[in-house]
Amino acid sequence: MVIKAEKIKEEKKKNKLSFIIKGSDETFANTIRRLIIEEVVTLAVEDLEIKENTSALYDEMLSLRLGLIPIKTDLKSYRLPENEMEVQERSARCTVQLKLKASGKGYVYAEQAESADPKCTFVYPKMPIVKLLPKQKIDITMWAVMGKGENHAKWAPGVAFYKKEPLVKVGKVEDPQKVMKNCTDGVFSLSGSKLHVNEDKIYDSQLLEYYAQLDKGITLEYSENILFTLESWGQLSCKEILQQSVEILIAKIEEMEKSI
Repeated sequence: MVIKAEKIKEEKKKNKLSFIIKGSDETFANTIRRLIIEEVVTLAVEDLEIKENTSALYDEMLSLRLGLIPIKTDLKSYRLPENEMEVQERSARCTVQLKLKASGKGYVYAEQAESADPKCTFVYPKMPIVKLLPKQKIDITMWAVMGKGENHAKWAPGVAFYKKEPLVKVGKVEDPQKVMKNCTDGVFSLSGSKLHVNEDKIYDSQLLEYYAQLDKGITLEYSENILFTLESWGQLSCKEILQQSVEILIAKIEEMEKSI
């Protein structure tokens, strides 16, 4: 069996990638999906030392917010902890320290946190963490640790989903104007009285079944190919996430071969 992947669309500003998998099935696609969500490692805040917090948020709420903010992850410099001792001793191979200190009226943003490693900072600089009133302060030292999504969702690098490749065909449409009036995502265009399909809009549409019910001249079928979509939270690029998932899969297969 030869498996091929063809890129459909990459939106770097949205950290989103769509591609077609040919020569495989849902089992393989779901394996990759689960490896992405559960096995690809990233950095996330795990331990905190709250020296001062006079904000409206309890320490627990503040910790939760900080833990869920994605952190840029350098896979060449960091790896999973081999044991709990490495985390406790703040090993430079699997942890990185960040500090956040702010006071005075206004919002505290993620960009105000200082990282010991300039390559590993919060992904979204303008993400608000807490709002302070006059004379309120926060002073926090935190440690981000490498981890997997199977242990906590904060380590998941993104979301992945798939479906069969949709194929839309247009025959003799009874009321093209009605279709165009209800077409809100650009799947169809009208030239005179003839309806045309815009192939580049099909994969993003959530209304294909609705269009097929709207007019008998529109038919919707699904091929054996799989449309796979990956959206990164920003810790890693889509390419890095896919590469890591494939390497993990190969390692698991090799391990299984040795045990047989």
